[in-house]
Amino acid sequence: MNKVKLRRGLVSIHLYLAALLAPAFILMAITGSLYLAGVQGETVETEIAVPQGYVLTNENPELEAEVRRFIADEELGIDFDYIRGRGDSFMTRPTSRLHLRFENGETGTTAKLVQPDMLSALTELHKGHGPQIFRYYGIVMGVALFFVVMGGLVVGLLAPAYRRPTILASAAGTLVFAYLAFWA
Repeated sequence: MNKVKLRRGLVSIHLYLAALLAPAFILMAITGSLYLAGVQGETVETEIAVPQGYVLTNENPELEAEVRRFIADEELGIDFDYIRGRGDSFMTRPTSRLHLRFENGETGTTAKLVQPDMLSALTELHKGHGPQIFRYYGIVMGVALFFVVMGGLVVGLLAPAYRRPTILASAAGTLVFAYLAFWA
């Protein structure tokens, strides 16, 4: 394959992948930047009455079934993929939509119904806390982003007019990244 056909093919792949995933790339860039700037969205938490002496623990092998029974008994209408626990607290996932948070304390287990606003929900998706299918989409998106960036670099290196600027910009970007990541 000659360089012109290779470059055209890479440009087409670069274009279509970038265009197909542009909404996701833009949302990830916005939510990531806002998160780093301290803007994470809001959640509304509503306390849910838990029966006296009712204790849920992360060590319980039937925890998921017990939480599903709790949701059905309270008629909450929440669906979840799995439960994420840390110490004495755990929550249903995905947390990008209505979910439950449980805390174990001295007096027993407390429960809160948590409703994220749009920004909080998008931030949770960004962090991989969305539905399982969205997590797979995130993996595909990450691989596609790699190919979009690498395709752009290869196209820049193959085109004689863009070779020098591509090399200089890549070197500058590498130096800035390395400095900020390891020496700043």
